[in-house]
Amino acid sequence: MHRFISLIALTLVVTLGIGMVPVSSAEPTAQTVNMAVTQTLETLNPLAISSTEVSKYAMGLTFYPLVELNQNLEFVPQLADSITTQDNRTFTIHLDERAVWSDGTPVTARDVLFTFLVMTSPECINASMMFYAIEGVSDDGTMPEGATEIPGIQILDDKTLSITTKWDMALYTFENNFGRYILPVPEHVLKDVPRSELLTHSFFIHPTVISGPYFITDFDLNHYVHYKANDQFFLGKPNIEYLNINVTAPSQLLAGLQTGEIDLVQQTTADIPMDDYDAIRALPGITPVAGTPVTNQSIFFNVEKVPDARIRRALLLGMDREMILHELIHDNGEIVDAYLCSSSPYYSPDLGVTPYDPEAAKALIQEAVADGADPHLTWHCNSGDSSFVQAIEYFAAAFEELGLQIEIRTVDLATLMTVADSGDFQIMSVQYTYAPVDPYTDMVWLMSSDGWTRYSNDTVTAALDETQSLVDPAQITEQFLEAQKQIVQDCPMISAYVLSALGAVSNRLEGAVPDVFGTWVNVHEWTVR
Repeated sequence: MHRFISLIALTLVVTLGIGMVPVSSAEPTAQTVNMAVTQTLETLNPLAISSTEVSKYAMGLTFYPLVELNQNLEFVPQLADSITTQDNRTFTIHLDERAVWSDGTPVTARDVLFTFLVMTSPECINASMMFYAIEGVSDDGTMPEGATEIPGIQILDDKTLSITTKWDMALYTFENNFGRYILPVPEHVLKDVPRSELLTHSFFIHPTVISGPYFITDFDLNHYVHYKANDQFFLGKPNIEYLNINVTAPSQLLAGLQTGEIDLVQQTTADIPMDDYDAIRALPGITPVAGTPVTNQSIFFNVEKVPDARIRRALLLGMDREMILHELIHDNGEIVDAYLCSSSPYYSPDLGVTPYDPEAAKALIQEAVADGADPHLTWHCNSGDSSFVQAIEYFAAAFEELGLQIEIRTVDLATLMTVADSGDFQIMSVQYTYAPVDPYTDMVWLMSSDGWTRYSNDTVTAALDETQSLVDPAQITEQFLEAQKQIVQDCPMISAYVLSALGAVSNRLEGAVPDVFGTWVNVHEWTVR
């Protein structure tokens, strides 16, 4: 088994106690679109890209990715017009023949290689990426200092390169991890900059040579990013002259949409409070959009600290998930077992949904306790997710009657992630987005001895690894089903529900459809009335 660290696995929404950030008054409002986010940005340097979706999309407006997902969960061209493989080992990337930098210089395969070289250099190593999977790259994801080539990457011509991996990798895994998260930078501009300076270089503060549809004109990572259209964008000058990303408190999204200060709210970068859903749906001039249900309210066990599978399965049987779906999230989502949501191309209804059965849960608890299992458990949860904290309180009261005593420990998100990584928990819960088109990347790590669950099972490992050598979607689906059946039986994790988050767009903005994926793939084609 090969450990993959997913970039996009965990979509974490940070609630901020900040106000609305006004649009720069120097720019004409008729040609300005304001997008609200409720997460601060970590960086605008694509060499330092990490798992925060808002930063990825903010950078992608300036430095175009190779491919991106659309609303139908299909990989669509961006800088690359195709990524193909014949053997799930060597991947051929062909760049769009029209792709040029904003100074007119063609975007070439050398730019892509240069970006890989920088991101695998000891000075700029990006540990979030899967570089260690590329032939010739060390297991820690680095190349030797000063490297000018990577054995697993070959330039075939100015617009074509191939990348060979050390082991079988499904095309969807390659596209999702490299295609979406490698944002090539211009070699002809940066080749002479010492690599030790690239992560903090002034070029990335106000990049003057870009491949994407918008230049960054001004930013404050805690508050806003302002953009101006790239007249030389190779797919055509954007119709909208100015874009703003404004960091906004969740509680102010409703008011901003109502007053017209906000034109767009996208589901993975902004968290509309569920109490405001109905009010937003009723706003005139606003189109609400229920996002693809992909954000999983996941519950993880450290199986080393909760070793009896009967106790773990009792929690699955004893949770009234349908009641939580109806009462807590007002049917804005669905119930699934394991991790794949119904929108995934690899979802199988044959898995079914484990029904609520408190009597069966009680019997399992009694049996396990009689054999020496400890009925006292601690449950770590995100204090910022107040709704699910209430659900856990309800679960704890219900399980006390069934024979389990659950101590709830609410901590902030940063602390929760530290607890998860250290394994210093028995039960922990967090919202986790398993990429519907690439569940392997997340699950091969989570379901491993060094993942959050500390769970390892030969059946699960073999089934997950098999998905990487297959091409037929039906066969891939069957292997994911096999893995999920074992996971449901052993219960190293439970899905409480999958949330369908609400997005919203002003009717003055045409061509923009907020959804979990695909919102910005056609940003240059948006128009305002």
